[in-house]
Amino acid sequence: MINYKHLYYFREVATLGSIVRACESLNLTPQTISGQLQLLEESLGVKLFRKQGRNLELTDAGHTALRYADEIFQLGSALEQALQTHPSGQARLFRVGIVDVVPKTIAYKLLEPAMLLSPQIHIVCHEGPLPDLLGELAMHRIELVIADKPLPNTLPIKGFSHRLGFSSISFFAHTTVKAGLQGKFPECLNNAPLLIPSEGTSVRNELMNWFHQQKVQPNIIGEFDDSALMRAFGFGGAGIFVAPSVQEDTFTQEPDIHCIGQADGVMEQFFAISVERRISHPAVLAITKSAQDWLQPKAKA
Repeated sequence: MINYKHLYYFREVATLGSIVRACESLNLTPQTISGQLQLLEESLGVKLFRKQGRNLELTDAGHTALRYADEIFQLGSALEQALQTHPSGQARLFRVGIVDVVPKTIAYKLLEPAMLLSPQIHIVCHEGPLPDLLGELAMHRIELVIADKPLPNTLPIKGFSHRLGFSSISFFAHTTVKAGLQGKFPECLNNAPLLIPSEGTSVRNELMNWFHQQKVQPNIIGEFDDSALMRAFGFGGAGIFVAPSVQEDTFTQEPDIHCIGQADGVMEQFFAISVERRISHPAVLAITKSAQDWLQPKAKA
């Protein structure tokens, strides 16, 4: 078992570059720190430092130990802050990251069951690109990431992807845009103004392949990382926009928004990414159970 006081002294020496400077920072004697470092090296079975003039230089093992020490004490600071911010008796904290391409209404629908739990939870939502949120997950600053694709195997992050479900993709248009379309769907997409998710999103390549299969060539006038921003442009009449079909009932309640068709075979998936292989947090359990009831392809009549 690592003595974390010894590890803390090691981190100070490694950061400051010498025992003398660490003594000034920690208000300890050189003999105390030297003795603690020796005990740490003996317990780990490796040399962490070598002398370089009057200073100490990290060995390869020392560099590895320093990376882990930084993570350990950063996590300890996060724990302390979390406990100070949410003292006992308050709602349990649930921190979740939402990838910016995930539609906001779907994110809310997924998170809503967690808000209804008893005892009540305190939810904190962060939005951003998937790599940034996965970094927060790896540092245990959030408990869960809701994404449109599973954890990429190209990233050096240990985590697990839990498939929540999927939805087909539909095309929506404002009345003014619909009036200018020619022919039936999908031929009416030819040369029509189209708003589409940016490259790198899970559904973008599938849509482009679908256009090729249908022999239609829309006029792409806008690309968006944020689904809410794309919808705002679409609601304003800038062009046809795409969204998961499970949102159709919500969108078509607007008097001037119409569903003009569905891209058969194109699906958008949604995942909950966590650092646990087995889901145990009650909020995550509620999310996954609810998703099974409504997040599925919606067939067109």
